[in-house]
Amino acid sequence: MERIKEIILCKYGEVILKGANRSMFEAQLLRDVKRRAALSGHFEVRARQSTVYVEPLDEEAEEAVDEVYARLKKVFGFVALCKAAVCEKNMDAILETARAYLPEKLAGLSTFKCESRRSDKQFPLSSPEISGEVGGAILDAVPSLTVDVQNPDVVVKTEIREEYAYIHAGQDKGAGGMPLGSAGKGLLLLSGGIDSPVAGYRMMKRGMTVECVHFESFPYTSEAAREKVFELARELTEYCGQIKVHVISLTHIQEEIRDHCDEDYFTLLLRRFMMKLASKSAEENNCPVLVTGESLGQVASQTLKAMVCTEDAADRPVFRPLVGMDKEEIIEVSREIGTFDTSILPYDDCCTVFTPRHPRTQPELYKVLNEEKRIDAEALIEEAWGTRHCVVIRQEA
Repeated sequence: MERIKEIILCKYGEVILKGANRSMFEAQLLRDVKRRAALSGHFEVRARQSTVYVEPLDEEAEEAVDEVYARLKKVFGFVALCKAAVCEKNMDAILETARAYLPEKLAGLSTFKCESRRSDKQFPLSSPEISGEVGGAILDAVPSLTVDVQNPDVVVKTEIREEYAYIHAGQDKGAGGMPLGSAGKGLLLLSGGIDSPVAGYRMMKRGMTVECVHFESFPYTSEAAREKVFELARELTEYCGQIKVHVISLTHIQEEIRDHCDEDYFTLLLRRFMMKLASKSAEENNCPVLVTGESLGQVASQTLKAMVCTEDAADRPVFRPLVGMDKEEIIEVSREIGTFDTSILPYDDCCTVFTPRHPRTQPELYKVLNEEKRIDAEALIEEAWGTRHCVVIRQEA
């Protein structure tokens, strides 16, 4: 038989529910897929029947299918992906392809079951009949396998679509969520910890494009701490392709708070300055909302009253996608997305500089504001604003 052609099938998630707006979401999804596929060669990307088809166009691209497949598992908007063999839409071709393509895919397994789906209802065999024929071909090709319809090691699927038939042995879970770029843009306050990268990931998963602002306190924080943050951003580009990180120095602000304000209010005042500077950065970069990695009650500055005091300094909504999660849940997600090992590297960020011995956990806003009046907040913000610079982090090919 002719050389088997393998393509990637990516199945839609929530996009199928979007009605009249569906074409806009599909366009965002296709742009993301085309960008990722182009990193590895020449691929045709097309959408039909709630599926995106990613087809290699030359031998070099055929060699890169596994590489592209790994990238596409991180595309928001898909619930499932699989690599499938393509063949003509007749049973002779389907059975010949099954015998040639599936043994390698089923190596090391003991049991299987077959399922079939006919989008083309004119196909002469019913779905159960197709499954029976394909199952027989598999048993002929791999006699060591047995059929188990209750708990198989793998489900082999045959899909009869408009133009061709597709055969695949199992599928992988997609990233879920909504296509990147379909829900506007937000500015993430990115520290070097575990939480903020997860917060950025969760907003990306809902379709939000994310830019970041990072606050440093050199020389109290190191170059290694800054590079750690850039590495976290680089790990997030696996899901979005590119991230801008806006870096702002808080050194003088922290020194002024230390020298002139009640120590117990240090963290609250610092976070208020972060909110003010993040708001300015968001305005400059057309981000209608801020995003933080705060989780209710996790630390002293994340009690309900403390968050009210810090959010008062922002001039736009603050999204907290982790607010109802506990630390173990956040750590689990950070491991899944690949940021955990970087997050736990032992480099301090600005939040650990001049940490108060007894931070206020139930602050009153008017008292926080009174403390803030002890320093020239407006002048300090303008000085810090002048230190800003932007680093663009791109996904590695």
